[in-house]
Amino acid sequence: MKKITRIALVFCGCALIVSIFVPLWSIYLTAPQYPEGLAMYLWPNKITGEYEIINGLNHYIGMKTIQPEDFWEFKVLPYALAFFALLCFLTALFNRKLWLFITLVLFLIFGVAFMVDFWLWEYDYGHDLDPTAPIVVPGMSYQPPLLGYKQLLNFGAYSYPNVGGAIMFGVALILAILAWVEYRKTSAT
Repeated sequence: MKKITRIALVFCGCALIVSIFVPLWSIYLTAPQYPEGLAMYLWPNKITGEYEIINGLNHYIGMKTIQPEDFWEFKVLPYALAFFALLCFLTALFNRKLWLFITLVLFLIFGVAFMVDFWLWEYDYGHDLDPTAPIVVPGMSYQPPLLGYKQLLNFGAYSYPNVGGAIMFGVALILAILAWVEYRKTSAT
């Protein structure tokens, strides 16, 4: 592999280590009664922000409470990110194109699985409502958007990557570019 490829792999590994210690995703709610908004941050191992206030509001429409201990992902995600960081370092060290391709494929599978898992949680969270809730709007679901903006009654819900999520998307892009460059180099010879 090219020297620049190996340097980029070390950079990706370092970036993934950083992603263990920063928020991965943000969910932000706005409403007339909360003009300053309410923020919730999903880290690899915890939830921070104003999720307790969000829980209090969601009680009225029958949504489950958000409890950090209910997320099995918090037990796995830091180790998964550390594994991919180590895989990037080993790929750079052993200087094998096959390892680069394997790293890319595994990381893409992990990324897609991560997003599908998050969407499934959001779906369950927004659709599995308590029928005895104080406020019931027939046919209404409250699934937050996976990415972007969605109006939910009088709340605007925003969902977007935070620092760690941006790092993960960036690493995926860098790995894809590196694999393509190395593949082109091989096919040209």
